[in-house]
Amino acid sequence: MLFENRAQAARQLAERLQAYADARPLILAIPRGAVPMAQILAERLHGDLDVVLVRKLGAPGNPELAIGSVDELGHTYLGPDTAGWVDSSYIDQEREKQMDVLRRRRAMYTPVRPPISPADRVAIVVDDGIATGSTMIAALRAVRAQGPAKLVAATAVAPPSTVRRIAAEADEVICLATPVDFAAIGQFFADFSQVDDAEVCAILQEATRPRKPGAAAK
Repeated sequence: MLFENRAQAARQLAERLQAYADARPLILAIPRGAVPMAQILAERLHGDLDVVLVRKLGAPGNPELAIGSVDELGHTYLGPDTAGWVDSSYIDQEREKQMDVLRRRRAMYTPVRPPISPADRVAIVVDDGIATGSTMIAALRAVRAQGPAKLVAATAVAPPSTVRRIAAEADEVICLATPVDFAAIGQFFADFSQVDDAEVCAILQEATRPRKPGAAAK
């Protein structure tokens, strides 16, 4: 195993991202697994925490296989191998299905405030691990459209080919490990417990409270 858990990976990412500690970066987590990691990054980099909402588009008959992704504004990214074998009407239906999930999640996660704007800020988009890159690419494009001063992608682990794809979308990519033998993200964590919506809501609620002077990062 490369990492004990997400917290250990987040602490290692924070060390690699220390150059942004004085820039009050906006840390944008891809829910749900990356949210606890983003909390640690926001604390250690003295930044703000929010989520960037994207969902993968599942393949016909195999919803776990990503053929692309969509953000909460409806911007859609389709994988390079999608054209020619997935019907456009299916893509439209799958997009609406996943956008409905995104709308519910936004209402649940930040019910009393709008999303934090990344305009003119250093925006760091975080995921716990990346397989195909479809979701991270959709997230980066959604944030890029809002005019950040710098756009950074950060993750614990991803295959080399995926890192190359992401590098074309971000100004900088921080990836702790790039194993060639990559089957699933969970294989690189001793503890890869599921993060549920209740934990995400609690972390985001905590992020809105004023920090106590001298409070230590986890």
